[in-house]
Parts: sequence; C-alpha cells; structure tokens
Amino acid sequence: MQHEIEKIKQDLDEHLSAINDNSGEIQALFDYVQEVETKLDKLASRLDILQLSQPEKIIIQPLNLLEKKIFLILYTEQHPLTFQEIANKAQIPSAIVPECISSLSQKGIPLKRSVFKNQFFLALEKNFKEMQAKENIVNLSLHSFIEG
Repeated sequence: MQHEIEKIKQDLDEHLSAINDNSGEIQALFDYVQEVETKLDKLASRLDILQLSQPEKIIIQPLNLLEKKIFLILYTEQHPLTFQEIANKAQIPSAIVPECISSLSQKGIPLKRSVFKNQFFLALEKNFKEMQAKENIVNLSLHSFIEG
C-alpha cells in the first residue's frame, strides 16, 4: 500500500511539474501576444497618419442634370435632409429621390446616412464637402446647367 501511495505521489508531482512548465509557456506566449498587439497599434497609428497626410484621389463618375441638382442641394445644406425635403427643394416627386440618391452613391458621392425618430436623413460627408470646395471633384460649372 505504501508503494502505491508513493507511486501516486510521484505521478502527482510529475503532473504538477508539467502544469508549472505549461504555465510558464502560457505566460511567455501571453507576453509575446501583448508585444505583437503593441506593434500592431503603432502600425495602425502610422497608417492613419499616412492616410491623413495623403488623401486618396476620389473618382466621381459624371452626374446627369437631376443628380447635379440633388448634389447641389446636399452640398449647400448645413444639416442633413429627409427625402421629402430634398424633393421639395429640387421640385421633383419624392418617389424619384431614393433612385437619385442611389445613383449618386454608385457614382462615388460619399453620403452620410442617419436615422432619427424613424426618419431617414442624408448629407454629404464633411471631408468630401471640403474637397469639393477646394478641388471641384464633381466638376460642376454654370455651363453644365445652362446646357441642361
């Protein structure tokens, strides 16, 4: 019986030793993962800085006259508008607005969508508005409105 108790004690000691070894490996791996996460955070930060310093070139497909009209309404507004408000300002049926908004989006116009009290609101992205003011990305001109 004493021999069996010694055998069990020896097995438990070996098991405890294996657990301790595994705990050390787990701690080493945890430290390594933390180091990798820190490096990834630094890399992400550098990428953000790089992206901010070099704005990507936005390519906008040409807009038709109605799309230009809706774009100008969104461009000149300070606050987001509902589809109905856009329709009223453009003097078009409200049923046409969702299709035009979808078309603007597909042509590369970045729109900011929001919902408040079960109403859908649209606005141009602020950064895009600033870029449009500086670079005329959408290529709006008085001549294009006179032709239409």
